[in-house]
Amino acid sequence: MLEDILSGKKKLFADGVQTVLRGQENRNRRVVFLKGNMVSNSRSETRGISALVTSHGVQGFASIADYSSNGADTVLKSATENALFLNTHAPRNKGAFPGYGTGVIPLNRNIVDFEQKRIIEACKTIDDYVVKNCPNIVSRTVVYTEDSQDKIIYTSDAFDGHVTNPRCYIYVMMSAETKDGVPVELFKALGGAGSFEDNFKDVSKYYSDIDELYKRVMDKKEGVYADAGYKTVILGGMLAGMLSHEAVGHTVEADLVRGGSVAGPSLDKRVASDLVTLVDYAHTAFGETAPLPIYLDDEGIKAVDAVLIKDGFLRGYMHNRDTARDHGVTPTGNARGWQFSDEPLIRMRNTAITPGKDKLEDMIASVDDGYYLLESGNGQADLTGEFMFGITMGYEIKNGKLGKALLDTTVSGIAFEMLKTVDMVSDKVIWSSSGFCGKKQMIPVSMGGPELRCKIMIGGR
Repeated sequence: MLEDILSGKKKLFADGVQTVLRGQENRNRRVVFLKGNMVSNSRSETRGISALVTSHGVQGFASIADYSSNGADTVLKSATENALFLNTHAPRNKGAFPGYGTGVIPLNRNIVDFEQKRIIEACKTIDDYVVKNCPNIVSRTVVYTEDSQDKIIYTSDAFDGHVTNPRCYIYVMMSAETKDGVPVELFKALGGAGSFEDNFKDVSKYYSDIDELYKRVMDKKEGVYADAGYKTVILGGMLAGMLSHEAVGHTVEADLVRGGSVAGPSLDKRVASDLVTLVDYAHTAFGETAPLPIYLDDEGIKAVDAVLIKDGFLRGYMHNRDTARDHGVTPTGNARGWQFSDEPLIRMRNTAITPGKDKLEDMIASVDDGYYLLESGNGQADLTGEFMFGITMGYEIKNGKLGKALLDTTVSGIAFEMLKTVDMVSDKVIWSSSGFCGKKQMIPVSMGGPELRCKIMIGGR
């Protein structure tokens, strides 16, 4: 955990400017077992300080890889000079950001540094289980990953706080071959927010997940290709989450709205069916702690939920202080930087479509000829909302019943048009929290949703 060496630096904040001083440490670990052999065992840490200073709407930023009292003095001086210099040469002629309250956000979670030996033992135990219980695969890989952010933030006119974002996962990957020798591969991410002990004190709780992964690999081994065309499908929760993040979420980040995204002229217009509500949750969702809770952003703004789509209508964007002022709204606390040296950008947190009232079995029974799509290995979308996702796991639906598994295919469409076809929404949410978003800099994100019945273009062979 970071030692607080910054608390006495507020007295150095310059008059007439708004200042955020951030100390930060990132830690990453990775262990890889390939067919039972450990082929990677690495650890890295970065630590430093940054300052963000705003003068008349112009921001100056500076960072230093020196977590010390002198380092804090240096970045405060440099960022203030940068802001004043830019205001002289490229003025925006805007006043100070409005105030949204002050106070202190308490530490949300400790980051605990566990022995590497225990991590290796957990990976080996899972690998042994795969060997014993998954006999018909041709290759297996077990990967432990851990990343954490530990931030201490002091501001001139907003909230101070010490916040952490640790998470760790064990990925289990299996591959097999079809009768024609075509390789098929699937993976499962086990774990979530917190440190090693929070997630992997007893790895046997994940054995049922591994069993399900093995079954799906065996189903896919006997899989068939989808028939290309505009089809009725049920998107699984993971795919609903990817749609929420990639195809919708980026279009409603207010800096990208400013850059011309499709969401700009769509505010307060219908973009989905009445059954669709989409929210970027800060730290609590559906009465529980969100998978990757954010309590304070890197501008010192207390994080709140951003309601993006409400009952089918686009109602808002995700904001930092700058875009919130331009739109005349309250910032949502979405400004985050990955490393201490990264200037905060508007980033998603826990983005999800809210659950409905339908049961999955009823949704499947309602489809005569379509597909149940469960997993995606990759995806891309642009600021028009047009998307294409790779589908790595799914099943046929024939006469209201699941049929054969699918071999790899794709789905595509335009998000705000496809969401208008949603006519059934399941009553549970599935989260995916192991990924990163790569908008100029990496950042941990969580996404999720219920199953959605809709129309979509699916690729064939």
